[in-house]
Amino acid sequence: MSILVPDTSGIVSLGIGAGEPPDPLSMCLTRYDVVVPTAVIDELQEIAAYDDAHGRAAELVCDRTDSMTTRSVALDAEFPLDDGENAAVTLANETDAAVLLCDEFTQIGILHASLADTRLITTPTFLSVLVRTDTLPPEEARELLTEISDTRSWSANSYVQRARSLLTEE
Repeated sequence: MSILVPDTSGIVSLGIGAGEPPDPLSMCLTRYDVVVPTAVIDELQEIAAYDDAHGRAAELVCDRTDSMTTRSVALDAEFPLDDGENAAVTLANETDAAVLLCDEFTQIGILHASLADTRLITTPTFLSVLVRTDTLPPEEARELLTEISDTRSWSANSYVQRARSLLTEE
């Protein structure tokens, strides 16, 4: 099974749709060997303390950590983004992960440039992969993307709008 390393933003997004079918977190855990940096686990636990949709999503993810492998990595002191992204990029490179899941849309270029041989995907792209592999019907992917987008305040994000339009074409 291919390795997927998530950043906090990406795994929280999958947690927003988790718990009820279709469950993107379960689909991710079934499709990939998910390896999570301890820095991301720490951030998830901090987010889970909030009484809001993000906190509930982080809590759902934390409840599933027994289905993931957790690894500690040394952070790159020169990396310009937060510790979770730093650790995720480092771990993806160290494990030759197939995929880095991250929803840091404003700094996507830095993330992409920091990866050696790992493919950077976002939650909208992950949903598209599930549609293309007949794992998730297009209408369910669109509904999930709308739910995640509304919760994450992505409605004005051009990247997400484009992804939504591609899911409509599927």
